[in-house]
Amino acid sequence: MLDYKDEWLLDMGGMMEKNLEQYYDPTSLYARLRLAQMKRAWKKENRRKLTLWERTYLPTLVSGVWLTSKHFFYNLMFHILHLFGLAKDVKAAVTYQYPEKPRPLSPRLRTRHRLTKRADGSPRCVACMMCETVCPARCIEITAAEHPDPNIEKYPAEFIIDLGKCVYCGFCVEVCPEDAIRMDTQRLDIAEYSREEMIYNKKRLMED
Repeated sequence: MLDYKDEWLLDMGGMMEKNLEQYYDPTSLYARLRLAQMKRAWKKENRRKLTLWERTYLPTLVSGVWLTSKHFFYNLMFHILHLFGLAKDVKAAVTYQYPEKPRPLSPRLRTRHRLTKRADGSPRCVACMMCETVCPARCIEITAAEHPDPNIEKYPAEFIIDLGKCVYCGFCVEVCPEDAIRMDTQRLDIAEYSREEMIYNKKRLMED
């Protein structure tokens, strides 16, 4: 009769046998890991040894300096020609002096959110909760209230976006039936000193 220790050993043996079967199964994760280990070991053993000239690192150093100098003098030459009105059709690299001179952004770029307004200055949002529902980061929180205008069912008493959680996917803009939220402010400088300041309420979202 087997005692509990023998039963435990039999169970462990069965588990090890099962793991070994997975290890040698070509389609299992164990086999893929083993194959990756074998490739790394082969590369380490068969790596080409550097020559004496390559071990000085002079070829790489000269190549890097030559590549940097080529781009520098190419751009310098064409910028000088542009000053005299020559070779205007040839573009040269430009360094933007950010933040004094920000780089121009594509109009399609998804930047900081804003709430659009009606003619009377009220938000176009009708608090349908679609943006809050579709948001994958769960960073939108809307508090709905009854609108005084009987033609409008609801309005957002509060509309909060936590930009510290937002992933800028644009789902909220695409799903909105009233075009009430947009990401076209061209504002990327949203850094703050605390997490609380990254939370934008309805007033801040309607300022832009």
